[in-house]
Amino acid sequence: MVEVHFFEKPGCINNTKQKQLMAAKGYKVVSYDLIKKSWTAEELKVYLQDRPVDEWFNLSAPRIKSGEINIEVYNEESALEEMVKDHYLIKRPLLRVGDKYACGFDSPLAKQLVEDVDVDYLLSCPKKGDFPSCD
Repeated sequence: MVEVHFFEKPGCINNTKQKQLMAAKGYKVVSYDLIKKSWTAEELKVYLQDRPVDEWFNLSAPRIKSGEINIEVYNEESALEEMVKDHYLIKRPLLRVGDKYACGFDSPLAKQLVEDVDVDYLLSCPKKGDFPSCD
């Protein structure tokens, strides 16, 4: 059975649904707390490197939603530095399958894992408007 190492924010509605979808596809999903893990820039870069820097960010992060963080001003080094300090900024989930790494459920790796399933409804936070944040 193929193992999918899945770094999530526990309690995230979409991360839970994403894991359930992969388990239904027959994968063994091994979950990790992305927020509590002690990340280094080098570790994070392996997951993020196939995407442009502005796609590394979780657009639902409180500091982004509040306008405190403008993702357009970050380069690779400064983005990694900020994400090592504030894990809520990291786009989720981070995935590892064997020697393949990816960031986000819209990544080519995630799409390959779930094949023919439309996952667009699992790409943005469903808690909008008056709903309290999960963070």
